Amino acid sequence: MIPGTDEYGVDLTVNDDDVERLLDVTPADVDPAPELSFCRNVFVPLTTACRYTCTYCTYYDPPGQATLMSPEAIRETVRRGADAGCTEALFTFGDDPDDRYDGIHDQLAEWGHESIHTYLREACEIALEAGLLPHANPGDQTREQMAEVADLNASMGVMLETTAEVQAHGGPRAKNPGQRLHTIRTAGELGVPFTTGILVGIGEGWEDRAESLLAIRELHERHGHVQEVIVQPVVDNERWRGGSPTVDTLRRAVAMARYCLPESVSVQVPPNLAPAREVVDCGIDDLGGVSPVTVDHVNPDYEWPGLDELRAIADHAGVPLRERLPVYDRYATDEWLSDRIAAAIGAPDAAGDRFRAVRDRGRNPTSASSD
Repeated sequence: MIPGTDEYGVDLTVNDDDVERLLDVTPADVDPAPELSFCRNVFVPLTTACRYTCTYCTYYDPPGQATLMSPEAIRETVRRGADAGCTEALFTFGDDPDDRYDGIHDQLAEWGHESIHTYLREACEIALEAGLLPHANPGDQTREQMAEVADLNASMGVMLETTAEVQAHGGPRAKNPGQRLHTIRTAGELGVPFTTGILVGIGEGWEDRAESLLAIRELHERHGHVQEVIVQPVVDNERWRGGSPTVDTLRRAVAMARYCLPESVSVQVPPNLAPAREVVDCGIDDLGGVSPVTVDHVNPDYEWPGLDELRAIADHAGVPLRERLPVYDRYATDEWLSDRIAAAIGAPDAAGDRFRAVRDRGRNPTSASSD
C-alpha cells in the first residue's frame, strides 16, 4: 500500500511484479516519438504563499513576505500573453496558501473572496476575457475546491512528485503522497484533463520512481484523464544544493515513464531544467509550456528556451515541432471540455481563431508549424 493512501480513501496498491518489470527498462526498450510539441503560455503566479516548506522549492515566501497578485496585475499579465500569441494562462500557487498566511487570508477577504479558490475563479475569468485558456496548478485540492474552478479550465494539474516519504518533504506540514493521489483521482472523477509528473532526485529511489509511475497509470486506467506526465529533474537553487540527477538517471527515468504509460499519455521533460536533446530518443513527445513574456516563477534561475532552441531540439531529434493548446488535442472534445472552454475555442473572434489554428494543426500533422 502506498503511504497515506488509506487516509485519503485512495484504494491503490501497486503490483510488485510490475515494479520489478519496470526496473528492468532501459532507453533501448522504447522508441523515439514521431514529433515534439509545446505550448505557448504566460505564467501567472497568483500567490507565493504555500502551506508546505519543501527544501528544494524557491517559489514560496514565508508569512509576512508572500504576495498576492491583484486583479489588475493579472489582467495586465494575461494581456501581454495574448498579445504575444500565447494560448495558455498557467496559474500557479502553493497549497492552501490562505491556511497559514493571515495576510493572504485578509487580503482575499478584502477583495470579497472566501478562499484562494474563489479568487482563482475570478482570475480564470480574467484570462478567458483576455483570450487565453486557463490551466491551473493549485496543488492538493478537495473535490469541492477543484469543482469550484474546473469549468473555467481547459486542463489542470498537480505534480505527484513521488509516492515515497522523503526528507525533502519533511516538517510538520509535509506533503502526503495519498493526498496528492487523491487530487489526481478527483480530477478523473470530475472529468478534468490532467497533467501530473514525477520529480527526480529529491531522495526517492528507483523503486519509488517505478511505483509513482505505476500509480499514475492505474488512476489513468480508471478515469482516462491524464494527458501528460512530466519527468522533471530537481535543480540547484538558493534553497537546494543537493545537485541534479545525472543524464543517465534522467534517461532511464524517462524511458521508464514511456514504457509504463499508455501511448496516448504524453511524456514531457521541461527544456529549461533538463537536457532535452539528450533524452529525445527515450520517448518524450512534449517540451511543455514555455513563455515568451514571463519567467518560470517556480525556477526563476532557469530561463525558458526560445522558439529557435525548441526547433533546434526537434531538428536534433529529426522530428517536426508542433504547437499545441494547454488541453491536448485528444481531449479537446465535447466529452472533456466544459461549455465555457468549448465556447472560447469556438468563439468567432481573434482568440478563437488562434485556438482553432493551433488545434487544427494538431489534427492535421502534415500542416504542422511552429511559427
